[in-house]
Amino acid sequence: MCEYCGCQSLTSIGELTREHDEVVRLISHLRPAQQAGDVAGMAKVARDIATVLGPHTQVEEHGLFPAMAGDFPEQIAALEAEHRRIDAVLAEAADGVTPADPTWPDRLLEATAMLRDHILKEQDGVFPAALAHLSTEEWEAVEAVREQAGSALPQPAA
Repeated sequence: MCEYCGCQSLTSIGELTREHDEVVRLISHLRPAQQAGDVAGMAKVARDIATVLGPHTQVEEHGLFPAMAGDFPEQIAALEAEHRRIDAVLAEAADGVTPADPTWPDRLLEATAMLRDHILKEQDGVFPAALAHLSTEEWEAVEAVREQAGSALPQPAA
């Protein structure tokens, strides 16, 4: 993950990055669960990922992305479309459901591979670009969205 531009020193980007790190950690549990035939375990991991992504996506789509869309409309639209595709597969395991569709485990692995690539696009592209392009007022708007959305992660020890 990107650590060269200093964008993670901003509270908003730091929290988004922590969420990315947790999602990547959770994704690492999927292949072993699939190999063990544990579809219920995969569904649990999918729900855990969705829990982290809920507030994360709100911050991106209602704070960061609107501020970036004027300068990078195609890139932001593509990232939002990826959010929809990933969310749709994760949602199949919502509410404690273990999907009965035999294609779901493979589709989940495909969606989370897309998610890993998506995370790299954000961390290596969007976050450094935001550092260079956003005004103080735009960062304050991102922070306001985070304040409303919260986070699924515990706050780090001070």
